[in-house]
Amino acid sequence: MIRAVLFDLDGTLADTALDLGNALNALLAENGRPAQPESATRPIASHGARGLIRLGFGIDGDHPDFPGLRARYLDLYDAHFENNPILFPGVPELIARLAEQDIPWGIVTNKPERFTHRLLPLLPFPSAPAVVVSGDTAGAPKPDPRPMLYACEVLDIPPEHCLYLGDAERDIEAGRKVGMKTLIASWGYIAENDSPEAWGADGSIEHPLDLIAHL
Repeated sequence: MIRAVLFDLDGTLADTALDLGNALNALLAENGRPAQPESATRPIASHGARGLIRLGFGIDGDHPDFPGLRARYLDLYDAHFENNPILFPGVPELIARLAEQDIPWGIVTNKPERFTHRLLPLLPFPSAPAVVVSGDTAGAPKPDPRPMLYACEVLDIPPEHCLYLGDAERDIEAGRKVGMKTLIASWGYIAENDSPEAWGADGSIEHPLDLIAHL
């Protein structure tokens, strides 16, 4: 029996891809590199700074330039992220339906806490989340299971009675590690070279309200 629903934030509840991409393009401009179109940044927005820097600069986390670029990217995102965030269509209605059924909901995101708690008040949720876990709340981000376990501890609900909805492989991996039911938000930031059918989720939904059938 599902007694609580947990969500990823970027690409699942909120569409923040434009702001994430704008921050990357500001960083690219500072470094004399060409801007990336939204068609390139949107599919990998869920991969955060690491994925976007890989797109723009062709380097990964083990490159010596990566830490400095990531730090500067986050500072630039700090100046951009409040410009265009919106909830995906159907999300407010889903949250309202959960409230009608007395099912608490929460957020487990890899977004740093400094951004999560500034972003949430800008989003028109019909009710407040019962728990919010950011990427730096529990000692490690997803796919580490600690954020999921932390959320369950706050809710006082065992993982096997929680459903987790996300749009990235790490979301499904983290949920599966702790025994949660997992669903893929197919409207999210899923790239052409991703293979969501291989992530091992319990299902995939096309619209937020489709989640109700899985409770």
